Amino acid sequence: MLLSNIKLLNDNQPVNIEISDEKISNIERGGNHQTGKGIFFSAAMAFPGLINSHDHLDFNCFSPFGKKCYTSYTEWGNDIHEQYKAEIDAILKIPQHLRVQWGMYKNLLAGITTVVNHGEILQVENPLIHIYQHTQNLHSVKFEKKWKWKLNNPLLINRACAIHVGEGTDKQSADEIDALLKWNLLGRQLVGIHAVAMNARQAKKFKALVWCPESNKVLLGIHAAIAQLKTNTQIVFGTDSTLTGHWNVWQHLRLARALEYLNDAALFEMITSAPAKLWGFNNGALLPGKYADIIIAKTVNGNTCWDNFFSTNPENILLILQHGKIRMFDETILTQLINEGIDTSRFSTICINNSKKWVEGQLPALIKKIKSHHPGIQFPLNVH
Repeated sequence: MLLSNIKLLNDNQPVNIEISDEKISNIERGGNHQTGKGIFFSAAMAFPGLINSHDHLDFNCFSPFGKKCYTSYTEWGNDIHEQYKAEIDAILKIPQHLRVQWGMYKNLLAGITTVVNHGEILQVENPLIHIYQHTQNLHSVKFEKKWKWKLNNPLLINRACAIHVGEGTDKQSADEIDALLKWNLLGRQLVGIHAVAMNARQAKKFKALVWCPESNKVLLGIHAAIAQLKTNTQIVFGTDSTLTGHWNVWQHLRLARALEYLNDAALFEMITSAPAKLWGFNNGALLPGKYADIIIAKTVNGNTCWDNFFSTNPENILLILQHGKIRMFDETILTQLINEGIDTSRFSTICINNSKKWVEGQLPALIKKIKSHHPGIQFPLNVH
């Protein structure tokens, strides 16, 4: 496959990207004219498929719950189970495998080609993105039963442990970080999630932290001290589920950018090359030899600056490749794909903000099945 006349971020010279055997085989400078072969783009930029380092795939049929800013995840958890019991029960009546499928699509439609799922290991039929489930997942010090025993399981000593930690603004949230470190008797590699209550001393003991700014804003109204913590450990980016935030990762990224804790390049790396290195993936960059996880999106007047990147939304995405396979494309390139011999029968059509997309699988049928269990549920797209 050849993708031609695309601009890379902050580069005004168009390139052609060749893909072979799931990987990028070559990137070369190309002219601003149609080459006569491959898929030709006009006013488009390419960047790596995004890597979401924290989500709960089976919790994305929820809408955000909570009526105030809480002092901790425990206060929030207790409150929503009291205030929203009927709503929670209604969502949980949707079979888990259907909720997981939607969680996968929620990520894909926004340009996420790799997601790290937190929680029990899920069986996903025909995954369209890379779903990583090889860490040991503990929920938290307060909610994970027998967490000390699980953390110190010698059979898992070579596997990283991902855990919600320091998700709050009270003393208890800070103290639980020290408790976790104290009981990490085997010196396990820890990946902390949220870390709002974390200080620089504690951060040094973690392999990495996952920052979920939208979730922290909704629950706590405050954010982790990312500017300080990043000097002591690695920071990657996560969305969490729609229980605590918007479905669209680009809204999360714009919030993070507005906080100005990091420069644009560092924020971009937190959702591309940094998590690829942390989790051991061969993606996260547009380079020969990397898996062809590629997003092509519209630009404004051909501009590929950071402003254009962070202004992206799902409706602006023209093409999504995951391991070299087309997972979604815009209506405007349908004819070119047919001429290239692409089988479009495995795709269904949806509409996102009046932009028609073709997405692999039967997404309209999935939404219909979910609505048969919960007629009132809302989705951020239209189906026909």
